[in-house]
Amino acid sequence: MEYVKLGSTGLDVSRICLGCMSFGIPDRGNHTWTLDEEASRPLIRRALEAGITFFDTANVYSDGTSEEIVGRALAEYARRDEIVLATKVHGRMRSGPNGGGLSRKVIMTEIDHSLRRLGTDHVDLYQIHRWDPVTPVEETMEALHDVVKAGKARYIGASSMYAWQFSKAQYTARLNGWTRFVSMQNHYNLLYREEEREMLPLCADQGVGVLPWSPLARGRLTRDWDEITERSRTDEFGGRLYQEGDRATVEAVAAVAAERGVPRARIALAWLLRKSTMAAPIVGVTKPGHIDDAVAAVGLALTDKEVRTLEESYRPHPISGH
Repeated sequence: MEYVKLGSTGLDVSRICLGCMSFGIPDRGNHTWTLDEEASRPLIRRALEAGITFFDTANVYSDGTSEEIVGRALAEYARRDEIVLATKVHGRMRSGPNGGGLSRKVIMTEIDHSLRRLGTDHVDLYQIHRWDPVTPVEETMEALHDVVKAGKARYIGASSMYAWQFSKAQYTARLNGWTRFVSMQNHYNLLYREEEREMLPLCADQGVGVLPWSPLARGRLTRDWDEITERSRTDEFGGRLYQEGDRATVEAVAAVAAERGVPRARIALAWLLRKSTMAAPIVGVTKPGHIDDAVAAVGLALTDKEVRTLEESYRPHPISGH
């Protein structure tokens, strides 16, 4: 495993971040394909043994049970000071008023709930899961600053939004002397490269570390285009992200992987890791081999010719994932 600084901070993170949306009680929340605690714990332990020290979850994953499972496993298998623990806020946790969003009330309530579920007194990275169009950005940024000053988070990060929104939030924080975002968790992979237009250049210019979600396009980059899995069959959100024109890129990944004699996941992740703004792709896993492929991708150097083969079939997409 290799380690890098997260953006312009002094925080060391592993080049692979373990995405923990796969862990959670299946009948809680929106994902029936998640792994329960008994199935999740060996994967978390294997990730630690492979040198992965960066873990990303969210309050909304499996109705909070992802945080509970991850918190208990890390408490048993790892030293708290040696891992980087991240979670997120924004998604609706309950019906009725103040059940979601980025108001001061929601942020202050949800950080405490997340810490309780995770079994820790702080997270290393507290991220807004999306942009909240109905809450003043000043309210959100000041609340996040107060979370940091209270010692409940070490750093703050953001997730999928337009570049102008991210810039507005950063400028608002800077203008008021508040804590700024150090990371951007956005939708970026070989099938969806629209972030190259504005968000990635903005992050490069401002020293913001990029933590792409769905780096394997919800598994589409790891299998034949027409192959169906339980997750793809039930994943309504994921079904809106990609299109028939992406088939050629999936086939290009398969060709490069076959020539190399390695699994396709390694090729897709190695492509991401070449990008200068990339800190750590967030890789979700449900099998031990998924961890092995992610770790192996860190040491896989693609040639310029291979990169051209992977990129040449790309076609523009409508904005998705925000």
